[in-house]
Amino acid sequence: MQKDRKKAALHDLLLAAGVLLAAGVLSLLLRPGGGGAWAVVSVDGQEIARYRLDQDREETIGQGDYNILRIENGAAAVTEANCGDRTCVVMGPISREGETIVCLPHRLLIRVEGGEASGVDAVS
Repeated sequence: MQKDRKKAALHDLLLAAGVLLAAGVLSLLLRPGGGGAWAVVSVDGQEIARYRLDQDREETIGQGDYNILRIENGAAAVTEANCGDRTCVVMGPISREGETIVCLPHRLLIRVEGGEASGVDAVS
């Protein structure tokens, strides 16, 4: 009976160590872009602004046709837009090198430069 308890305690300890290890690996993979990352904003292929991801801010891009860019907690997201499909809002936040947000009706592209690579690549 005592051996069973020791064995169960060892299994619990190994399980806890595995969960902590998995949490550590996930936090490294999913953390924001890191120091030096920028949100680069282009309209019609021309760069119009560059914002640091480590400084929280909110910017309105455009006047009649507009998108609101919010940079918060090391990530950039379009939180509001007056385009028809609002796909740019649904795309969610970006924080890693190479990630982009696109608003085709407003010819807007927001991309992350200078941060850490996402480490994830997909092929369709």
